[in-house]
Amino acid sequence: MITAIIPAYNEEKRIEKVLEETSQYVDEIIVVDDNSTDSTAEIARGYGRTIEKDSNQGYIDSIRRGFEAAEGDIVVTLDADGEHDPSYIPELVTPIEEDRADLVFGRRKKIPRISERVISWMTGLRVGVKDPGIGFRALKTSLAKRLELKGYCTCGTFALEAHFKGARISEISTPVREVEKPKHIAWQHFFQFFVVLRMLF
Repeated sequence: MITAIIPAYNEEKRIEKVLEETSQYVDEIIVVDDNSTDSTAEIARGYGRTIEKDSNQGYIDSIRRGFEAAEGDIVVTLDADGEHDPSYIPELVTPIEEDRADLVFGRRKKIPRISERVISWMTGLRVGVKDPGIGFRALKTSLAKRLELKGYCTCGTFALEAHFKGARISEISTPVREVEKPKHIAWQHFFQFFVVLRMLF
């Protein structure tokens, strides 16, 4: 059984298409709504379980809550803005189903932000993948529920924590769609850089 975890915040214009596409490839969808001020949660309720937070607590908290609620053997995370193509979910989960990996990342052709490229390069030297900052990933639920997920975002720290817990990590190429991302992400990466440094050294 495969569970998709989709963190969402004010994505009423894009989330329905993401949910329609994702439902073709998974057995369970859990949308974790981060106290959206639009109709994101209302739309999500029509496609599966929805965790609706009463205050905005961020992406990492949403991922953590989704993992806690997941009932599948494998969990897949993807963004609610449509950047990730759900048709690649079967390829993401295959190495796990065949017991060749515990965690599989997607891999973008080009990492868009310099800040994220630096963190990904640093992390990749340790864990052996090139794009550990991508939000499109699949992992064993048993591993997901053991992750503490500290930091300002999951870039670098997600892969490192899994690595330190003995996870076998791999990646597959997954093209992404062009979408507009919040401007505060670059600032998150600035602070995340120091979190990753502490984990590495």
